[in-house]
Amino acid sequence: MDALERIPPRRGRAQRLVQGQTLRIINTHGSQVVDFWAFSAEDPLEFLSMEHLRASLGRIFPKAGDALVTNRRRPILTLTQDTSPGVHDTLIAACDSHRYAGLGCRDYHENCTDNLHAAMRAIGQRAPECPSPLNLWMNIPVDAAGGVAFEAPVSKPGDYVDMRAEMDCIAVMSACPQDMLPINGEACTPMEAHYTLV
Repeated sequence: MDALERIPPRRGRAQRLVQGQTLRIINTHGSQVVDFWAFSAEDPLEFLSMEHLRASLGRIFPKAGDALVTNRRRPILTLTQDTSPGVHDTLIAACDSHRYAGLGCRDYHENCTDNLHAAMRAIGQRAPECPSPLNLWMNIPVDAAGGVAFEAPVSKPGDYVDMRAEMDCIAVMSACPQDMLPINGEACTPMEAHYTLV
């Protein structure tokens, strides 16, 4: 296992992966949502796509053994291990300045969309857009009438997911800055997360 790398609270990090490498993302404190994206290293216009993933899986939660597919319906990663209860989100868009304005925030608020672009710039890349992320550990229950709620994660400290790269790609992770809803725990306090290559 490589050294642990830190995803600071409210910030993002990008990691280049070569085909066959496994990325482990760790919910260090148990309550932190990590927005996750992956872009083809060859062509960033091909990326992990939640719309295509749901159609491919026939459900809204990926689980260990599932291929995570791109907008060209090709596997970009495989979810090989998940030590959490497996509650993640594929429905909700990344937070952005417009989302926080809608929640009543008048000043700039850190957000996952900006974190994605900043993390890509930090490694000399550019994200062509902000696709809907795989929101690791985000708990968005859907009721029988189709309504959704924003609830605290059900993960515990140290839970992790392992994802094996099926092509050379760039993984981007954002420790979600949401502090106006309890998606990062009842205390509404964004915290750090960690990742490593295994």
